[in-house]
Amino acid sequence: MPAVAPGWTLVNPATEEPHLTLVFTEPAELDRIIARARSAQREWCNTPHAERAAAVAGMVQGFRRMADRVALDITRQMGKPLQEARNEIATMIDRAETMCRLAPTALADEMLPPKEGFRRFIRHEPLGIVLDLAAWNYPLLIAVNVIVPALLAGNAVVVKHARLTPLCGDHFVDAFASTPLPHGLIASVRLDHAATASLIRSGLVDYVSFTGSTAGGREIYGHVATRFIDAGLELGGKDPAYVAADADLAHAVPNLVEGAFYNAGQSCCAVERIYVARPIFSRFVEAYVTEIRTWRVGDPEDPATKVGPLAHAGGRAVVEEQVAEASAKGARVLVGGRRPGRRGWFLDPTVLVEVDHSMAVMREESFGPVIGIMAVDDDGEALHLMNDSPYGLTASVWTRDLERAERMGARLEAGTVYANRCDYLDPMLAWVGVKDSGKGCSLSHLGFQHLTRPKSFHLRSVG
Repeated sequence: MPAVAPGWTLVNPATEEPHLTLVFTEPAELDRIIARARSAQREWCNTPHAERAAAVAGMVQGFRRMADRVALDITRQMGKPLQEARNEIATMIDRAETMCRLAPTALADEMLPPKEGFRRFIRHEPLGIVLDLAAWNYPLLIAVNVIVPALLAGNAVVVKHARLTPLCGDHFVDAFASTPLPHGLIASVRLDHAATASLIRSGLVDYVSFTGSTAGGREIYGHVATRFIDAGLELGGKDPAYVAADADLAHAVPNLVEGAFYNAGQSCCAVERIYVARPIFSRFVEAYVTEIRTWRVGDPEDPATKVGPLAHAGGRAVVEEQVAEASAKGARVLVGGRRPGRRGWFLDPTVLVEVDHSMAVMREESFGPVIGIMAVDDDGEALHLMNDSPYGLTASVWTRDLERAERMGARLEAGTVYANRCDYLDPMLAWVGVKDSGKGCSLSHLGFQHLTRPKSFHLRSVG
C-alpha cells in the first residue's frame, strides 16, 4: 500500500467541525513548480505592461465570477462574517486595479538629466521568483498586495498560504487560469515550516514576503539571511488611538468600535488600545459600550452577524488570558469577556477600563475582540503612551484640528498616521511597519521598488 502524504484537516471555526483534508506538496512536485515558474518568468519579464495589466484585469474578472464561492470558502476557513468576506473581495479588486494604474509610472525607466555625450537612466528589473507567505486574517488582501505588483513588475509568484486558509492561494491560480499568463507563472503550494525554510535557504526563490507574527518574522528573516536576497515582513501590531477633547464623538465612537472589532479584531491594523482625553472619558466610554452592544455575535453565514468566531482556538485563549490578567490587576470588564453559549471559537466583544501598561492587554498584541480604554490628561501623555510599545504599524488621532493631528503624527512611531480614521489601507499610500511591526514596504508606487532591482545604464557616444 503506498504511503499517504502527510497533511492536515481544515476545521470550521464556527462549528468546530472538520470539512476538508489537504496534503502537503511533495518535494518532487515542488521542484517541478519552481522550474515551471523560472521558465515562465523568463518569458514574462519581456512582456509589455499592457499585456501584464490585461492579465490582472482577467484575474479581476475571474474573482467576480467566483465571488460567491470564494466568499463562502473564506468564511468557512477562518470564520469572518460572509458580508465581510464579500467586502474583502471587492476591496481586493480595487487594490489590484489601483496597482495596475500605478505600475506604468512606477516601473518606467528613470531618465537622468541630459549630459553631453551620454545617455543615462535607471531601469527597474524583476527579481525572478517571489515567494508569498500569506496570512489567514485577510487571505485575499494580504496576498494581492504581493501577487499583483510582483506580476506587474515581471516576476513569477509562488504562494504558500496560511494553514487556516490554503484554498485562497488556489483561488488566485484559478482566477488567472483564463488570462494570458505563461503556464506556471503563479502557483499555489502547501508546505510545512521545515519545507518552507528549506525552500527559502535553497536559493531557488529571489524574494520572500511574509505576513504574520513578529516571532515568525524573525524566523523567516533568519532563513533569508543565509541568501543574498531580501524580504518584506509585515508583523505584529498594537495600534493605538487617541481621542482628543475636541473630537466629534458621533463620528469617533462607531469608527473606533469598527476599528477594534471588525473581523473579530483579527486585523493587522486593528485598534487595540484607546486613550481618551479625561474631560470626555466618561461620555466616550458610555457611547462606546452602547455601540458595541448592537454588534451581534453569531453564525458568520447569517447576514445579521457582525462578529464571527476567532479563526482558531489558540487566538481565543490569548484574549481570555489577557482579560483574566488585566482583571486580576484591577481592570474592569464593562461588556463581554465571555464565551457565548454555542459551539465554535466565539468570544463576546470585550471592553476594559481602569487599565494600564503593566497589563498585557495594553502591551502585547491581542488579535481578537478586546479593547482597553485609558484616560489621559493631555496630548503629551497620549503621545508617550501611544509610543510605549515595541510595535509601530498605525496610529490614529481623533480631533477636529488637523494641524494638531499632523503635529502629533510627526512624533508618533508608526508607519501610517490617521486623523479621524483607522483600520484602513489606502493602496495609493505606502504600507510600512516600524519597530517590531516589520520591514520593507508594500502598496503605492514605492511598493514596486521592493519587487524589482535597479539596473543603471551609463551609455557614452563615441565617433
